[in-house]
Order: sequence, then C-alpha cells, then structure tokens
Amino acid sequence: MMSCMAHNKRSKAAEAGQLCRTVQTHQMVKGHRLQEEKHETADMENERTPLVTTIRVERTDPRYRSFPHSTFRRFCTIALCCILILAIIGFAIPYAVLQPHRRHHHGHSHGQIDGLHASGWPQSEGLAFDDLKEILLSTPDEEQARTWSQYYTSGPHLAGKNLSQALWTRDVWQAAGVKSDIVAYDVYINYPAGHRLALLQKKKDGHKIKFECSLEEDVIDDDPTTSLQTRIPTFHGYSASGNVTASYVYVNFGTYQDYEDLRARNISLEGKIALAKYGRNFRGLKVKRAQELGMVGVVMYSDPQEDGEMTELNGYKPYPEGPARNPSAVQRGSTQFLSMLPGDPTTPGYPSKPGVPRTDGNLSLPCIPSLPISYRDALPLLKALNGHGPKADSFNKYWQGGGLSHKGIDYNIGPTPSDLVLNLVNEQDYEITPLWNVIGIINGTIADEVIVLGNHRDAWIAGGAGDPNSGSAALNEVIRSFGVALSRGWKPLRTIVFASWDGEEYGLVGSTEWVEEYVPWLSASTIAYLNVDVGARGSHFQAAASPLLNDLIYNVTSLVPSPNTTVPGQTVYDTWFSKDIRTMGSGSDFTAFQDFAGIASLDIGFGAGPKDAVYHYHSNYDSFRWMDTQGDKTWEYHTTITKIWALLAAKLSEMPVLPVSAETYAKGLEKYIKSVKVGASQSSVTDDFSFVALEKAANNLTSHAADFDVYTKSLTAELGEGVPWWKFWQKLKLWYAVRKANMKYKLLERQFLYADGLDGRDWFKHVVFAPGRWTGYAGATFPGLVEGFEDNDLKKVKKWEGIVLKCLENATKLLSN
Repeated sequence: MMSCMAHNKRSKAAEAGQLCRTVQTHQMVKGHRLQEEKHETADMENERTPLVTTIRVERTDPRYRSFPHSTFRRFCTIALCCILILAIIGFAIPYAVLQPHRRHHHGHSHGQIDGLHASGWPQSEGLAFDDLKEILLSTPDEEQARTWSQYYTSGPHLAGKNLSQALWTRDVWQAAGVKSDIVAYDVYINYPAGHRLALLQKKKDGHKIKFECSLEEDVIDDDPTTSLQTRIPTFHGYSASGNVTASYVYVNFGTYQDYEDLRARNISLEGKIALAKYGRNFRGLKVKRAQELGMVGVVMYSDPQEDGEMTELNGYKPYPEGPARNPSAVQRGSTQFLSMLPGDPTTPGYPSKPGVPRTDGNLSLPCIPSLPISYRDALPLLKALNGHGPKADSFNKYWQGGGLSHKGIDYNIGPTPSDLVLNLVNEQDYEITPLWNVIGIINGTIADEVIVLGNHRDAWIAGGAGDPNSGSAALNEVIRSFGVALSRGWKPLRTIVFASWDGEEYGLVGSTEWVEEYVPWLSASTIAYLNVDVGARGSHFQAAASPLLNDLIYNVTSLVPSPNTTVPGQTVYDTWFSKDIRTMGSGSDFTAFQDFAGIASLDIGFGAGPKDAVYHYHSNYDSFRWMDTQGDKTWEYHTTITKIWALLAAKLSEMPVLPVSAETYAKGLEKYIKSVKVGASQSSVTDDFSFVALEKAANNLTSHAADFDVYTKSLTAELGEGVPWWKFWQKLKLWYAVRKANMKYKLLERQFLYADGLDGRDWFKHVVFAPGRWTGYAGATFPGLVEGFEDNDLKKVKKWEGIVLKCLENATKLLSN
C-alpha cells in the first residue's frame, strides 16, 4: 500500500511536471506567435517582402532525437533487402529461362545440336529440333504445291496489278497460323500502250513494208494460258517511249566488249538501231551501252544458240509437241540499268511512300526505245543483213555460234543499206501506282536475331509457273509446314519473317523499297536473307550465296532426299553435279539485303540441265501446262526446294550457335583477291601497284576467323555437355558467350559496307559484292578495285585498296575481341 501511495505521488508529480512543461511550451508558442505577428505587420509595410517565407521549426520532442547508429542500421536494412532480392532473381530467372523447356507433345527433354544435347541454352518451345526437322521434311506435298501453282498462274499478275493475289496470299499464310499483313509502296513504273516493228524499203514515193513483225506469241490450243484475253503484250519494263526509223546493226549479245569489238572494226553505230541476242548480260545494259554510243533503239531476240542440245536443229520438236523452244516465244523483261540502281528509280536510297520527293530517274532509266521479239520475227531482219558488213565468225571467239544458220542466216554485222530501215515504235504509259508486299512473321524468343525468307509474286505474263511462282508455291508450302509445327506448340528460338514481294520484275522494286524503309531494324537484327526466285524449272540444283552461308547449304542439301537419283538414298548434295556456289550478283530480291544492307544472303533453286526441256523465260509458255508436262511433271522438285528452304531457315533459327563459318567467308575473300589480281594483269597500272598488303590482311583475317570458328565449336560442345540449372552463373556466362559469338557472326558481313558506296553508283554499299558494271546478273567481287583497274586509274585503285584494307581490319578486330 505504501508503494502504491508512493507510486501515486510519483505519478501526480510527473503529471504536474508534464503540465508545467505543456504550459511553458504553450507560452513559448504564444510568444513566438506574437513576435511573428509583429514581424508580419512590419513585413506588410515592406514592398520587397517575399510572397513565401520559410520558417525553421525545431523538434524538441525526445521521440525525434537522433540515435548514434541510425544511419548504419538503415544501410544494413537496405543491403539485406537487396541481397534477398538478388537471390530471388538469381535463382528464379535462371530456372525459368535457362532450364530446358518441357516438350508439350513428344520428343526428348533437350534439343539436339548436330547430335549434342543443348541443355544450357534457352531453347525454342514445344518441339525438339529432330521433331521439327521431321515435320519440315514430311509435310510438303506435291499435289498441294501443284494447287498453289495453279492458282498463281491462272491469270495476269503484273506488278501493281495483283492486289487480289496479295490478299489471297496473306489469307493463306494467316490460315497456317502465321501473322501476316500487306505493306504498300507508291512506285513509278510503266505499262504497255502500243508497239510496232517493221522492216521498210525506201521507195521514191515513200516506204514500202517489207516485213511486219507480229510481236505476238502463238496461241496453243492445249495451253489455255496462251489464249487468255487478258494476256500481257510483249514489252520491256522501264523502256522509253519513242518512234524511230533507222538502219540497224547486228551487235551479237550487246555486251560492253561486243560494242568495243564493233568500234574496233569501224562499224558505224551512231544513229543506228541495235539488233541483239539475249544472254550473257542484263538486257538493260545492252540498251545502256547502245544509248551511250549514240544508237537510237534496241531490238532483242532469243537465239536457239543458248538452248544447248534441245533445239530443232538437233531433231527436237518445239513446245508443245517437244522440249525445244517455241519459235514465237518472246522474253519480256526490264531494261532498267540494274547495276546502277535497283528499286524505284525516282526514290534512290529511300522508300517510295506517298508524298516523298522524287528524282527524274535518269540515273537508271533508258532514254531510247527497245522491244523484245521472237526468233521467228528476227529471221527476216537477220536475213536482210546477209552480205552486208563482216560476218560474226570473223570476230573473236565470243562472236562464234548462232543457232539459226540452218535457216539461212549468215550473221552479217551490217549495217543495212540506207534504203532498208527499221521502224521501231514503243508506246508506254508511266504512272505512280501501289505495289503490295505481303509480310508474315513468326516471333521467336530472341527478338534481335531474325531470318528473312522471300520470293516475288509478280510476273510479266499470265503464267509464270517457273518464274516466280514455283518459288511462290514453295513458299506457301514452307509456311504450311511451319504452321504444322506451330499447331504442335512450337515457337522458334529466333524470329522468322516471310515476304511475298511485288515489283521484282521491273527492278527488284518491292524488296528494295522495304529494305530501304526498314534498314535500321534489319541491320541490327537480321542474320540472313534466304531467297528463292525460280524454285523449279529443271533437275539441276543451283545456289549463289555469301560464303558465310556455304557450309550451311552443303549441310542442309545432304539432309534432303533427291528426286533425281541413280542410287537409292541419294541426297540433293549427292546428285548436285558441280557443288559450285556462285558469288552474289543481282537480278533478284537478295540484292538490297546483300549489297545495300550487308546481310548475308543466298539464292537457290532447280535450274535446267542439258537434258531438260528449254525454259521459256518471261514468255507465255512459262505456263502451268508447261510445268505440268515438261518442267516438273511429278512436282517433286517443288517439294524438294521447299524442304531445303525450310531446313535452312530452321537451322538458322534453332541452332544455339549459328551454323555459319567465318573461316569460309575469309577464304572466299582471299580467292576473290586472287581473281582481282589475275584480271588486273591486263591493266596499264598493274606495274605500279602491289597486292601484298591486301593479301596479308586477308590472310590475317582468315587466321582469326579460323580461331573464332574453333571457339564457337567449343561453345557448342560446352552446351552439349549440359550445365545443371542451379549453376546459374555458369549458365549465364555461357549464354552471354553464345550471344556475343552470334552477334559477331551476324555483323561480320556489315564490316564490308562503305557508307559512300561505289564510284558512280553509290546505292551499292558492299565493297566485296555488287553486280558487275556491265554484266548486271553476274557478280563482281571487290568491284571498286576491279573498276579501277578496268579504267586504268591508279588513284582509284589505291583509294579502294585503302577502303578494303580498313574493312578487313575491322572484320579481324570483330572476330578477335
């Protein structure tokens, strides 16, 4: 009780003390307020008083007193929280990302990499690679490919006039599970309005028609494509309108050297019309050189000389009765100066969108008219030259031959006498019209590693069963095959993009405009572009590629059964006679990817062999009926190119370490330098130039590239050994190493881009690959050096030596770091 009383007294004393302190505090606050009121009154009288004043208030409550270790405790709390968060991330993310994905349907628990289990890699989902490969090899169907081809070849689909096909293609892809859309461009192109070609005899009272060319292909009762009322006239894309009458000269194939040979023999060319055979160079360059030499027009025909064994002279009947060329067949095509600039000629280097500024297009468009004709129409023109001027066989070896001698043609050069002239009329309507690319995408796990597959859809004719729609049918089958994989839960490791281009025939227009628009994204992400233009028109496999992809082509063709076997079980690789992979030139949609954006590219297909039927290129006879009866009777070559194409994409998409070879690329460069050296021997500046520095730099690159390939193989082996998921730091380190290695492979081709471009044709940025100035189709390697030697310009040669050396150095550094 005494303690309670004492406690009560202490409590009352404490309350009293607290009360006193409260009163004191109240009085102090009241005093402060009185002082503040006085200050406020004084301040109101001062017009410089701030609108807002800051009053410092100190807390005296003991609850707010600082403890000596509070900062240390706060630091410890934050550090412990961070450690906990990092631990959660460190275990959760590697488990989720690096642990092998469970298969949703069937197959092994780990993906296969050339026989190795890649358990240390964030793999694609849903299917093991072996299961995916089985789908891609078993899904393509000959009857389905035939159905796709029949649709595409059932009517005209000229560039800018095939929107219904674009919409249909998009719907087919979407039905297969591939998200797709249409990307349009407004481009400058021409359509035929009228034409005439007549051989005239001058008379006192005017001109008499000696022969009028039909400029038509025969209608064949058994081939319904040839009789369509909507069939497209014979004409040249991007040809100039004009009406000219002049004597003419036979110019062989109309190559640059052919014209030089004529000039060396003092053959008069200025003011004349050129009569040229198709072949050996791009048709637009035949016109370009004629124009530069003052000629006023060009006429082109297809000579049976180019048809090998399958000719009437050798006893073969022409189509449709046999495999030889139909005499009335006409090769349409573009006369754009393709080695100067592909794409829309009025928007060089940027996409043709509505409202963009446009140039006059003169850099890549001819200003003299041209026409394509059949060899049947060419016969009277060639006969009229008999006895006039020297004979072609009096020139060098490149002028020998000619497949119409048995029809009374002597292949005299001319020119025709002044009283015998050609009247060439070419009427074209030029306009700006939309083109429609169809773009499909299967998004992968890795967003910045992309593979693009493309084929063009447009054709010069109603048919186009070989060019391009054998490729179009194959692309649909590729997408249908990947669609089957998607339906089974597959998602690729890397993103795959599909493209059905429009406007390729005029000058690679649709693909070029798309690359020009998306080049920043493509440069950052794209590993390779895989092109199929003509998928099947014969039995011989053909390929052109960046050397970076050569080994991949050999590997994949060894996995696909050949439809042309002499021994059971042979693959396409086994029956591939030459096993030669050409260098990239131009003439198809890989050009913008390889030569402008520096993306490793390839182009594959089955071409005609010596025993195959003549292919009627860009003619009405490239029809569904021709394909069904002569080109690919069983449609097995369609499905075979489908399988090769799909597996190329799958390998690039699914292999953890990209299946490419830097060493093969570097060895290719060494070979190209040797080729330049051989060609330079004909130049007058060769003695003043040494190839030692270039050879040394290329050899150094090869050495580092070989080491890099060995390193990436070790990464593949390490992946195959497998790392337990709980060793996440080791997995992350391996993952980073693989990603970095793949980035180097991806960017290797880009090291050979030169921003200012080639001399006189600066759209082409690649210092290794470009179309030859005067070939167009065929590729020129190290074109800057080659052109310097051709022009006997030592300053230019040394300029390009420096540029190439810098590129080789950059590539070596990329693979070394």
